[in-house]
Amino acid sequence: MKISVVIPAYNEEKLLGACLESVKDAFGGPAGSGLPHEVIVCDNNSSDSTARIAAAAGARVVFEPVNQIGRARNAGAAAAAGEWLLFIDADSRLSVSTLEQLRAAIAGGACCGGGARVGLESAPPLPGRAAAWLWNLISRTFRLAAGSFIFCRADAFRDTGGFSRELYAAEELDLSRRLTRWGKEKKLSFVILPGPHMSSGRKLRLYSVTDFLVLLFFLAFRPGRTLRDPGRLKYLYDGRR
Repeated sequence: MKISVVIPAYNEEKLLGACLESVKDAFGGPAGSGLPHEVIVCDNNSSDSTARIAAAAGARVVFEPVNQIGRARNAGAAAAAGEWLLFIDADSRLSVSTLEQLRAAIAGGACCGGGARVGLESAPPLPGRAAAWLWNLISRTFRLAAGSFIFCRADAFRDTGGFSRELYAAEELDLSRRLTRWGKEKKLSFVILPGPHMSSGRKLRLYSVTDFLVLLFFLAFRPGRTLRDPGRLKYLYDGRR
């Protein structure tokens, strides 16, 4: 059982090093003992030192010229050799406990993939706790994985077509649903691990309440068009870090 850890990265020189160090520490501890793995960073057309930092940390670096997170994850998956794929974000950290949960879920043989509860670091306290609580409630209720931590069998990923090339956001929700359907046909479940998987809460610091209210307005009234328009999704694509 080999796990391919795939990390999409766009101008992530500030936080990528800590993410890669967390992966190294997690797999280097008891939870990763005897567990083959590889780390693949997809440089999604960065203009900073993202690729150099990844290579210096020993990760395999691939390149995706189109600035779209789904394409970046797909490019990393295309280079992967593992039977299982784990996608984490470059501004998140993999913990020993979450890796233990992941290993147990895989070894149990009853799941095709899943996600984990998330936590936010360095976010404004009240908005950060509220955002994490609300998302985790939605995630557990509807079995939807956050993009910062989503895993699946490699054959399930290929059979379902991977991440959408049309969506510039919510591509992980779309894949969660397709993996769930794939698993049901084979009597396998899509699970949400207790986690938590910790991610940066920087978006809540870098963008205003007004920015998010405008985004919610367009998502409410023009969801399809909004999710396909990177111009409406500046919190992902304007390069602010």
